[in-house]
Amino acid sequence: MHNVQVEREHYFNWRYIKAERWMSYWHQLENVVSTKPQSVLEIGVGNSIVRETLKKLNIQVTTVDIDASLNPDLVASVVKLPLADNSFDTVLAAEILEHIPFGELENALGELHRVSQEYVVISLPHVGSQFMLSFKIPLLKKVTVFFKVPHFWKTKTSTPEHHWEIGMSGFSLARIRHQFKEARFRVLKARGYADDPAHIHFILEKHD
Repeated sequence: MHNVQVEREHYFNWRYIKAERWMSYWHQLENVVSTKPQSVLEIGVGNSIVRETLKKLNIQVTTVDIDASLNPDLVASVVKLPLADNSFDTVLAAEILEHIPFGELENALGELHRVSQEYVVISLPHVGSQFMLSFKIPLLKKVTVFFKVPHFWKTKTSTPEHHWEIGMSGFSLARIRHQFKEARFRVLKARGYADDPAHIHFILEKHD
């Protein structure tokens, strides 16, 4: 099993729960709910905001984390889940995979594929320079144009807890999409958002 990387208090610090992180939670929830699950496996408990919201939406949630102090239902690593095949309609792994060495990503994706019945929702850090233009015309919807230029020259991650990040040297979005394909997933959605510029959110559909 991998070692715990941060203390429990890390997730309950007001500076951690900033506005962009709330939007990240919202996009995670939107993507999970869009798959219309009855049961969800959440890998990585964090501060339980996503778990408790899903429960309030009458979705059955089981949690896994390597940190027992976060009170997950199961203490385990994403690379070895003590669960039966096809156990959950949807599996959520938000800001989890970058915490393991890239060489273990294949095993982790294999486990996500194995325990999910159909869908896997993932979010990953995306480093780069961001550009945004937003405007609102009366009586019409707000329009936002957003894009990022990857920091392909960057060799260090934004935080020491991360082993890799999309956009840095050697870790292009195309490479990550290829990893998903090799793990027998179809990428239904891969999108970054102006209100959560630090991440790319994915919806994957499994196939054999």
